[in-house]
Amino acid sequence: MLDRFDSATLIGLIAGFGLLVLAVVLGDDWLNFLNLPSFMIVIGGTLAVTLISFSLADVLRSVPVTFGAVFRRPRDASQAAMMAVKLADEARRKGHLALPRTISGVRDEPFLRKALELVADGTPTTEIERILENDMASIQSRERGVVQILRRAAEVAPAMGLIGTLVGLVQMLNKLDSPTEIGPAMALALLTTLYGAVLANMVLHPLATKIERHASDEATLNRLYAAAACSISRKENPRHLETFINSLLPPLKRVQFYAT
Repeated sequence: MLDRFDSATLIGLIAGFGLLVLAVVLGDDWLNFLNLPSFMIVIGGTLAVTLISFSLADVLRSVPVTFGAVFRRPRDASQAAMMAVKLADEARRKGHLALPRTISGVRDEPFLRKALELVADGTPTTEIERILENDMASIQSRERGVVQILRRAAEVAPAMGLIGTLVGLVQMLNKLDSPTEIGPAMALALLTTLYGAVLANMVLHPLATKIERHASDEATLNRLYAAAACSISRKENPRHLETFINSLLPPLKRVQFYAT
């Protein structure tokens, strides 16, 4: 299962929190940085305000997408482009009768699998284009929705930290005549700000940026797959497909399936 991990995201999260924990441990007493009320205010408050801004269904749907940003390894555009041209070349040489066997070999690419199934079913090319365009728009809309939720949560987390700070300051001022109770109140005041800043800037904002990047890469790959399916449906020369696919990719990712 480790081969599915996005190592860059994991390394970043581990390094960031590792440095934070190290700085805390090297201090006087790391237990001073643990405060349940502060944690409840920041985590619970951020979740509550996010639920006010979005529906429960939207928030729940964002969870697997967010975990996917951490654990999903990015797909290589060059490999996908080469596979698409290869599929078109095989379809050109062997005909559409070879598509069922090809479809069984692309189970890890649901969008490509659906596109090839439409071709194998004899769906008109214009209908294939319409269906795949709608699917791509739906996927992009879902990804944008998740990014909006994470961005909103990242905005709320520091605000909840500030609210917790104000709560702690009020408690501290009300207990100035009890020196033993000033410390816990001050801890609540400071730690909520720390928790809110860490949650927003070390977790939520980076994950939103990562999902945006994944969404952009996925959109490019899906356009590539859609072009391959339509090319196969039209029975076009795969060399033309290779030229078109390369126009979608940055120069360093372009492929050369056919020798010049």
